[in-house]
Amino acid sequence: MSIAKKSSPRGIYIPNKLRVIVNDQIFKTVASPPAAAAPQVHSAIVVSINSRSSKSNCQGCNLRKMCLPSGLTLDESKQVDTMFTSRRQVKKGHLLIRYGEKFTSLFVICTGFFKSYVVLESGNQQVTGFRMAGEMLGLDGIASNQHTSNVIALEDAEVCTMPFHRVEKIVRDVSLMQIQLYKILSREIFFESETKLMLGMRAEVRLVAFLLNLVDRLHARGLSQWVVVLRMTRQEIGSYLGIRPETVSRIFSKLTKQGMLEVDHRVIRILRTDLLCDLADHLA
Repeated sequence: MSIAKKSSPRGIYIPNKLRVIVNDQIFKTVASPPAAAAPQVHSAIVVSINSRSSKSNCQGCNLRKMCLPSGLTLDESKQVDTMFTSRRQVKKGHLLIRYGEKFTSLFVICTGFFKSYVVLESGNQQVTGFRMAGEMLGLDGIASNQHTSNVIALEDAEVCTMPFHRVEKIVRDVSLMQIQLYKILSREIFFESETKLMLGMRAEVRLVAFLLNLVDRLHARGLSQWVVVLRMTRQEIGSYLGIRPETVSRIFSKLTKQGMLEVDHRVIRILRTDLLCDLADHLA
């Protein structure tokens, strides 16, 4: 059995009944989600790898096809390599990007998981997204020249650093890279629209859509389409989806009893993808 092909171009599963244009009214009618208490995090510590491998090299990277265009000539590939200044380690619980900090670079995740979030006036934390290997961080800083969210490592991770002044030069000189950057920005806009749409669904549909999206993204990276190891807590999932942590646990338990999942703490085994998709379509 293979994953049902009902997901969007970015991978977020949207039930058939809700495949419509997102508008502001949908988003405004969604109640403010319960916020998770902001945890105490380490100061922003990013450790450069002190070895020959600290200089990023795209040629041998197995994620190359996820962030770079195909069809580059040898000379263009060498030019693109100059965009990346270093491959850096970020320890679990350390901030890579801090809210309000000056925007200078973009980052491509090599390994690991990251969470983006903002701290509300109440001091609570609102999760705004989860990112994995092959995806880009820091795009929020382009418009205002400063970052609008915090980005923290959920596990030990590595990122490639791209100073933006180098990115600007490369996209001017290499037309395929300019097109690639447009595609990345377009996917971000599309993803934000679909996330707003997802917040208008019932809690059960939100969680199923989130899970199927996660599976699709991991499978695209060569990982199992049947087993997911969650790097985030139930509280973080709830904050992102706008539902309470206990509701997340309750829905997981319900889906387990219905034979769709097996849940062992953070290990989720998907038994019936077809039923999950049908459930989301029926409840939407």
